Amino acid sequence: MRIVLKIIVAPFVLVLMLAVAVISFLSCIAGAVCWLACIAFTLLGIFCLFGGLHTGCIVSLVIAFLVSPFGLPAIGEWLLERLYGAKYALQDFMVS
Repeated sequence: MRIVLKIIVAPFVLVLMLAVAVISFLSCIAGAVCWLACIAFTLLGIFCLFGGLHTGCIVSLVIAFLVSPFGLPAIGEWLLERLYGAKYALQDFMVS
């Protein structure tokens, strides 16, 4: 019965391996884009502050925080680590 389960799990391991590789690559590129967007929104917030638009300043700085490495990219990294964990758990099941 255990061999049948290993045969059933094999395609899922392959799909997870490919998905993790592609998502890791896209995460690297998205991190660079988010870093540039963070700088742009921070500068926009500073210009709004000097221009007297306090609401626009607050909104720009909140968006800058969300696209900074402490915002949405951190959540993406956390989810990617969970995918790595699932992949390694299924590989350990296949090997055992």
